[in-house]
Amino acid sequence: MPRPMHAPSTESAKDFKSAIKRLLKELKSFRVITIFALILAALSSILSIFAPNILSDLTDEISKGLVVNSKNLELISTNILGNLDETNLNNKVNNILSIDLSEKTITDILNNPNINYEDKTKFQEFLQADSSNVLNNLSSLPSSILNNLLKPTTYEGINITTDDKIAFLNAMSKKDMGNIPTSLAPIIFPEFKVDNIIIKSEDSLEFVNIMSTIDKDNITTEEFYSKIDKMPSSIRKSVEPFMDLDTIKSIVYFLIILYLTSALFMYLESISMTHVANKFAYKLRDKISRKINKLPLKYFDSHQTGDVLSRVTNDVDTIAQSMNQSLSTLVSAITLFIGTIIMMFYTNWIMAITAILSSLIGFVFMFGVLAKSQKYFTARQVELGNLNGHIEEVYSGLNVVKAYNGKYAADKKFDEFNNRVYEANRKSRFLSGLMMPMMNFIGDFGYVAVCIVGALLTLNGKISFGVIVAFITYVRLFTSPLSQIAQAMTSMQTTAAASERVFEFVDEPEMDNEKNIKKYLKKEEVEGNIEFENVVFKYEGNEQPTIKNFSAKASKGEKIAIVGPTGAGKTTMVNLLMKFYEINGGDIKIDGVSIHDLKRENIHELFTMVLQDTWVFDGTIKENIIYNRKNVSDSEVKRVCKTVGLDHFIKTLPNGYDYVLGDNDTVSAGQKQLLTIARGMIEDAPFLILDEATSNVDTRTEELVQKAMDKLTVGKTSFIIAHRLSTIKNADLILVMKDGNIIETGNHETLMKQKGFYADLYNSQFEL
Repeated sequence: MPRPMHAPSTESAKDFKSAIKRLLKELKSFRVITIFALILAALSSILSIFAPNILSDLTDEISKGLVVNSKNLELISTNILGNLDETNLNNKVNNILSIDLSEKTITDILNNPNINYEDKTKFQEFLQADSSNVLNNLSSLPSSILNNLLKPTTYEGINITTDDKIAFLNAMSKKDMGNIPTSLAPIIFPEFKVDNIIIKSEDSLEFVNIMSTIDKDNITTEEFYSKIDKMPSSIRKSVEPFMDLDTIKSIVYFLIILYLTSALFMYLESISMTHVANKFAYKLRDKISRKINKLPLKYFDSHQTGDVLSRVTNDVDTIAQSMNQSLSTLVSAITLFIGTIIMMFYTNWIMAITAILSSLIGFVFMFGVLAKSQKYFTARQVELGNLNGHIEEVYSGLNVVKAYNGKYAADKKFDEFNNRVYEANRKSRFLSGLMMPMMNFIGDFGYVAVCIVGALLTLNGKISFGVIVAFITYVRLFTSPLSQIAQAMTSMQTTAAASERVFEFVDEPEMDNEKNIKKYLKKEEVEGNIEFENVVFKYEGNEQPTIKNFSAKASKGEKIAIVGPTGAGKTTMVNLLMKFYEINGGDIKIDGVSIHDLKRENIHELFTMVLQDTWVFDGTIKENIIYNRKNVSDSEVKRVCKTVGLDHFIKTLPNGYDYVLGDNDTVSAGQKQLLTIARGMIEDAPFLILDEATSNVDTRTEELVQKAMDKLTVGKTSFIIAHRLSTIKNADLILVMKDGNIIETGNHETLMKQKGFYADLYNSQFEL
């Protein structure tokens, strides 16, 4: 009968919100460890966010050890040159020189016979000159006059001689502070401390002397550092480059701890999410496995086998992988993105705006490329599917293609599909190939912008060099989460679709619950009577019933054959008997007990089935024959194989009965059929169902199998479905079905004499 088939769903969820909500609900038992893992992911990102600022401090600390301590140099210059302030200096000059212009001194000079007339004249001119330029006027006087005006004095506990005063006067008049007498240095340049280093007066004097030789407009860095090297040891020690290794070590150790802690958190998060993903996938597969055993056969009739397998394997794997990667990545990326923005503005808002704007400009172009390339990726998958479908179609029917000379047409169609795949692939690859250079451009453009703006701010003293280093790292931290969030969201869409398919399967209606059924028929005590009473059955979705008021009786040990054209309901009757489907009307009784009062497992124990669809699994021949039976001896297996004519074939194989069957074994369909028949003969059950069991064997083998079946059916109630009517000639009762009804009954001879529908079917086998 035709069954409606459902195609697999696409990668987009029908209801993303509901799918994610259901997924989170199913994760309830893993909630604690999942939250723990996500918190670890967030903490790992937070620690990574703080790292650039600490790296900035490390950079600044190292920079201090590479350049002159400008702060101390400025402090020293301010202290020393502050002493040369005009007001302060004039006061000290007056106190140091202590010029004696008393009437007595003036009279003594003018009346001194040892002083010549010319010197006295200059002195009189000095007395009459403008007092605003005393130093210059005083320095022009001869030593004979100065020796009388600049007499030895004491100032601030320092004895100042006349010679010192004259030398000081000459230095002051020439504005050459570097040549003042050393004895006067403590007065002009008092001692002071910088970083607990005492800067002595003579050191200050030497500093002034060296600084006076520097051309501030043309000095080079190398020349400047050479001057620093000539400074007094106290000053040099205060301003020379110095690395505080203790501070640098503490910062480095803190950074190492920070990065190791972040890595540890990420490692623990990875282990936790892997545990959750694997356990959840295990739980889903276990739930699906249990569900499969509870689903009615009609579900598998209406769904493709590949679709069901895809839900069990691909969809569950998709959910597990997404939970293992995308969920934590999404949380980590969002935390990193938001935290980076906050930290950038906290560090410097100008640099933050620069980094964000420079990165966003690049991302605008990137998202534009993504939007344009998406249709080509979709087209590529569609065209690739068409190409693969054509290849599979041609190769599966290669003999027919060759026999009908269809090679040219197949090649032409292949070329068409191949060209479409090529075009879609070329365009999608070209556009996707732009992504990596564009991401590099975004990062590089951000670095350049940060460096330019940072350099300008550094020159103006707004930020330190370490801030630039921090923002170079922030640019990378800012751009990376955006692509991660996009990838994670895409993955979450696929996960939602996969979870929707899995939960759709899990939520499928199950077979009726049978826990209230208490009756049980023991296999050893069953007599073997079966009765069909007005059985009615209709497949879901069909308008007409497949079985209509079917009634029949089968007594112990009888061999019942069911024949009829395709679609008459023969296999359906067997499925109803096995309780694979629930009947819509009437009843089926086993030894007088309704199948409604028996559990499915109990019914299955009472029947041995040999189907027309052969099935062998990956295992030895002996394991395939014994399947699900215990305590079966090797001799019993060999006896059964000899009965069905398999023994000779098995002995030709390497290892004989221990030969492992695989997917690529050259075992014919007939030999597989014999294996399944042997498997059925091992099962010792009171009822036997043979559904086209000899359809794949040759005439000679069929004769052997028929004899084996005759032995197998002794003492058992057997139901045989066959199209080859020659195999059921010895049946005790033949039920002829048509359109869901029994139209003729009797044995072979009786039905042939009636010359009815059965006789026509039987005779049609021999017509040309």
